[in-house]
Amino acid sequence: MLHLPYRELPVDDPGAPDTRSPLRYLAWLARHQRWLLTLNALFGIGWMVSQALVWAAVGAAIDHGVVRRDTHALFEWVAVVIALGLFQAACGAFRHQLAVTNWMNATYRTIQLIGRHVSTVGPALTDEIPAGDVVNTVAADAMRIGSSYDSFARFSGAVVSWIVVSLILLATSVQLGLIVLIGVPVLGSLTTPLMRPLHRTQAAQREAAGRLAALGSDTVAGLRILRGVGGEAVFLNNYRRQSQRVRVAGTRIATPQAALESGQVLLPAVLTGVVTFLGARDVMNGSLQPGELVAFFGYSTFLTTPLRTAIEYVIMSTRAYVGAGRVLRILAIAPHVRDRPDPEPWPETVERLEDERSGVVLERGQLVALVTETADEAAQLGDRLGRFVADSSGVLINGRAIDSFALSDVRRHVVVSEIEPRLFSGELRYELMPHGVADDARIETVLGATSSLDVLDALDEGLSTVVEERGRGFSGGQRQRLSLARAILTDADVLILIEPTSAVDTHTEGRIAARLHEVRRGATTLVATTSPLLLDHVDRVLFVRDGHVVESGTHDELIARSSRYRQIVLREDG
Repeated sequence: MLHLPYRELPVDDPGAPDTRSPLRYLAWLARHQRWLLTLNALFGIGWMVSQALVWAAVGAAIDHGVVRRDTHALFEWVAVVIALGLFQAACGAFRHQLAVTNWMNATYRTIQLIGRHVSTVGPALTDEIPAGDVVNTVAADAMRIGSSYDSFARFSGAVVSWIVVSLILLATSVQLGLIVLIGVPVLGSLTTPLMRPLHRTQAAQREAAGRLAALGSDTVAGLRILRGVGGEAVFLNNYRRQSQRVRVAGTRIATPQAALESGQVLLPAVLTGVVTFLGARDVMNGSLQPGELVAFFGYSTFLTTPLRTAIEYVIMSTRAYVGAGRVLRILAIAPHVRDRPDPEPWPETVERLEDERSGVVLERGQLVALVTETADEAAQLGDRLGRFVADSSGVLINGRAIDSFALSDVRRHVVVSEIEPRLFSGELRYELMPHGVADDARIETVLGATSSLDVLDALDEGLSTVVEERGRGFSGGQRQRLSLARAILTDADVLILIEPTSAVDTHTEGRIAARLHEVRRGATTLVATTSPLLLDHVDRVLFVRDGHVVESGTHDELIARSSRYRQIVLREDG
């Protein structure tokens, strides 16, 4: 087998794609792997041309060896046939390996582009496109795009072998050569009218399938709520109706696609019949040798392969074009928050984070609590401080506007852990430390600070345990504690925690409250909470009403002087 230089996927940088049209995007992908595509095409040409030349060698063996009873010539031509067979086998093996390589490169580069864009645009994407549709694009459309590069070598071989066979036939019989040279593209062009309806029906089916996936994803995510309100039947009927739409759309694809695939068999058969009939007539007239007739029959039979390959490539390219359109739809979504063209370098230390609009001020090394009347108000303020909203004017880092820094620096140094953080599938060790910076000892120290060692002890494989999708193997409280540990392990300059202990019991919450200050020593932490246990362990409490800080002090001080604060944190009836 051909041994290519090892190349790890995904690549470090997938590049900046050409998003002006699906065709330009596909061409951009091809440029990124042009050398692999070129080498693959050469092997594809060698693989298919050698198949055609076998018939020339067989015909020569009959005319020079069998008809003339020349044993030496017969063995020479048999050796040529064997050599062509071995060459075909070698080219076929290399072609297949390179075809899979090209398929993987195009597919995974597309997936990586989508993944990078999703992480960049955030909620702006799902505001425009259902999450299920995005998953479908990754799972199906990216694969279809890759398949077109997989079949490129076979298509190249088909074109060149058709030219080679046509020239051989022209040299032997001008009439038969012209029939093949002109007949193949003419017969192939008969499939052109089917391209537009196939393109249209595939796009419609893809749209319906995306909606079905989105409906299924939303239903599964809200299954517990649906059961609580007795809404399973309603959503089941909705899913059934959308499933039928997908079925109907898929059936509509069948007509143009079946016509194309039937043409793969019918059109070459027509050409084979014509060439065989005229060749047999020439033998009877004495203008062709018997071996040449066998070769002609072999050529006409062989020509079914390049013609079918060309039609197959057209089908795959159409699917890739539709898939590229879906990819570009995702890549066209703009993020709510964008970088400035000339961001400032991030400061060595964050001494002060300030929000002029709300009056929130965080000094380096402080553990500050934020109390709001509603959880939504705390989440909105956390998004402002973490620059997750388009308008972060008035938020300052060391006196400089937060939007003057690169968004990547803000994400690295100001971490916001939302009220319902997600756990993803993968090894727990890398789920807690996705960049693999901390060692196991550091992870276990933080797990101890978040009262999560009991979770670790219950796992047979410890930190090597594979977390199930969405962390469904853990309880709500366990997921929240692990997510809190993950947030702390980022070692962010500023850590903003939104209700980090809302799902744990009071004993566990008390242990976390007592240890949080120590584990975040020297860094700045803001905890949005109304839990007295947490509030009693912070340096300072900020009480926010209507988006502004109205009270500031220790928990005991605010309890003593603010009746509204007391009502919120002690759950008193107002």
